[in-house]
Amino acid sequence: MPELLYKLPRNVITIFSGRNLLYHALAIVLTVIIVISGFDWSYYISTRGDVFIEFARLAIRLGTVLPLLSILILLIVGEISKNRRIITTAWALGQAALLGYCISCCYKAFTGRLPPPFRGFRMSAMNNGSLIDSSHGFQFGFLKGGIFWGWPSSHTTVAFAMTVCLITLYPRNKMLVFLALLYAFYISLAFL
Repeated sequence: MPELLYKLPRNVITIFSGRNLLYHALAIVLTVIIVISGFDWSYYISTRGDVFIEFARLAIRLGTVLPLLSILILLIVGEISKNRRIITTAWALGQAALLGYCISCCYKAFTGRLPPPFRGFRMSAMNNGSLIDSSHGFQFGFLKGGIFWGWPSSHTTVAFAMTVCLITLYPRNKMLVFLALLYAFYISLAFL
């Protein structure tokens, strides 16, 4: 467990300093542009068919289970094979997932956003005009919208945090880089 916390304070400072602070600002500005321009709602409306809903359900399941499962599998494989690099990778991925989740929750605590209608939604709701644009429904202030709904998606944040971790640890493994990016973008498409 101590390996999960390895250099944690330094990593938190790194996430919120220098060039990384600019990335946070860029993400916020892009989100504002995407919401104000109406792209966010247009994307949501255009992806509500039955095929996309199944695509999104799979992404929700994968985005929930795969981070934990992959870390546990790597820890078990590393311990059985006595491979220190695999064990270190598992703990690094665990820290990346934890930090990604905490960052997502912190942003949500201040920018609580109304969730879009998802359960039971079908194209019929769009066709009969009963669907209302909720993409502008930010509830700014501390814990006005909770920490579970809103911007940014925790599934997406964790997926990209773990992807960046893998790319940092294994930059020359092109297949791993490709698969990690593919996974992160797949998860993000379901939560835009």
